[in-house]
Amino acid sequence: MTGVEKIVTSGTFSLDGGTWDVDNNVWLVGDDSELIVIDPAHDADAILQALRGRRVVAIVCTHGHNDHVGQAPTLAEWTGAPVLLHPADAPLWGMTHQGSYPDVDLSDGKVISVAGIELQVLHTPGHSPGSVCLYAPALGAVFTGDTLFKGGPGATGRSFSDFPTIIDSIKHRLLSLPADTVVHTGHGDDTTIGAEAPDLDDWVVRGH
Repeated sequence: MTGVEKIVTSGTFSLDGGTWDVDNNVWLVGDDSELIVIDPAHDADAILQALRGRRVVAIVCTHGHNDHVGQAPTLAEWTGAPVLLHPADAPLWGMTHQGSYPDVDLSDGKVISVAGIELQVLHTPGHSPGSVCLYAPALGAVFTGDTLFKGGPGATGRSFSDFPTIIDSIKHRLLSLPADTVVHTGHGDDTTIGAEAPDLDDWVVRGH
């Protein structure tokens, strides 16, 4: 059966000298034989157990923050799968993994195929310069990392982030998707494009 599975892992996010406790959504997309892992956070053992022996086609990082890339090299070593990241987030990756590098550069429009599903890479900078979302039309879903959440944009108050940029990304790359598209986020609950779209102007006014 083709579909989407979620694992919630717990750990910390660190940037600009601060550290916060966070729960992350790790997404598995595929079928009973092969899948991709989106944002391998915190607990490599829990992710490996959820794979149930299936072949990992790719390990995709929506952006370079440590809570989203922390277990990528370990999982790559265990599974033999390549790690994919947008090159604009190389500085963030380097803060967590000095001396190692992702295997494949993500770029806008790139298509990742797994189990007959195509996921289109949408470059959505703002939360970080190299943030991407993965749109799977066949699943009616988009994986937004920390770009769009239930209730608004991802945080932009720290280094490498910019609020007007994330608003532009959400407005032009995400809110143009079909309204019934399910939004699978990097933290917290799912939402839909249609549920979030009416609030864009309110987010702009509040400034976050």
